[in-house]
Amino acid sequence: MTDLYQPFLDRLCAARRVLITTHVRPDGDALGTTAAMAMALRRKSIEAEVLLFSRLPGKYAFIFQENHIAHHDVESAWPAHLSLEKFDTLLVVDTGTWSQLPGLRPRLDGWTGQRLVLDHHLTQENWADCKLIDTQAAAAGEIAADLLEHWQVPFDPPVATALFLAIASDTGWFQFSNTRPRTLRLAADLMEAGVDTDRIYRLLYQNERIQRLALQTRAQQSLQLLHDNRLAVMRLRRNDFEQAGASVLETENLINIPLQVQSVEVSILMVESPDGQPVRVSLRSKESVDVAKFAEQFGGGGHARAAGLRLPGDFQLVCDRIVNAMLDLMKREDLKREDVKRET
Repeated sequence: MTDLYQPFLDRLCAARRVLITTHVRPDGDALGTTAAMAMALRRKSIEAEVLLFSRLPGKYAFIFQENHIAHHDVESAWPAHLSLEKFDTLLVVDTGTWSQLPGLRPRLDGWTGQRLVLDHHLTQENWADCKLIDTQAAAAGEIAADLLEHWQVPFDPPVATALFLAIASDTGWFQFSNTRPRTLRLAADLMEAGVDTDRIYRLLYQNERIQRLALQTRAQQSLQLLHDNRLAVMRLRRNDFEQAGASVLETENLINIPLQVQSVEVSILMVESPDGQPVRVSLRSKESVDVAKFAEQFGGGGHARAAGLRLPGDFQLVCDRIVNAMLDLMKREDLKREDVKRET
């Protein structure tokens, strides 16, 4: 067993009651990994409960419901019965930053339990007692699978399905550039363990509400192509959600639509929260721009090709600030490439 996993496993083995959580507005990787870890802890006779900072999205709810994984939803308010003192361990998956865990930091003041992070994002903050980080992994679920193999937790159909959900959703069904040979080998192992891939595909990609399609239409109607059609910008305002009858959770993957255009190198989606919270900005890049580094200057982060951030302020002013900053960055990158060409 490598040193990468042993310190993390030592802390998990010492735990008796674990609170598992993940980032706000959880996606398939976050929820699949959370579910897999909850089931693995059960199999090791360790009590585990799940904390979500947003409502459980309907398309992913099956992984919790079918495996009888109860969760605490603190999107509206922190339940009075939920005390961190009940737990000796906090396990955070698929993020390592406070900004993705709204309201948690002050609640940990004075809490003496151990804090663990399992993640694959580049952007991290140093608040955990022990981290299991692999930025080359396609998904947090990929790291969790390796961890469970080292822990000798068998991949029965429920665990395998949770892990497959995690890696399939974060790789766009194995289409994104983060897919690596290890990812495909793992997917094959999980299929052999009993994953019904046809069912998972239907649940992920053929299971949307009509209201989600209406919201997608409104996002596409807002599309602007800038910088010689290389920068795509979409905006969703509060009234877009009201008129479409959709929720903020249904913006998932809308950011990828403009990347279908051959000339588009960077896609930005800016969302005005219905409750007046900070503007949410999603960023995607094909290869020319490191959007994680771009996001970090605004307190966000993520991966080189997929990142995000949140900024308070007037929606239009935030949009202008982000778009102008990205245009400046792309222009600087253009000049660098021109300098390289001249030198060669």
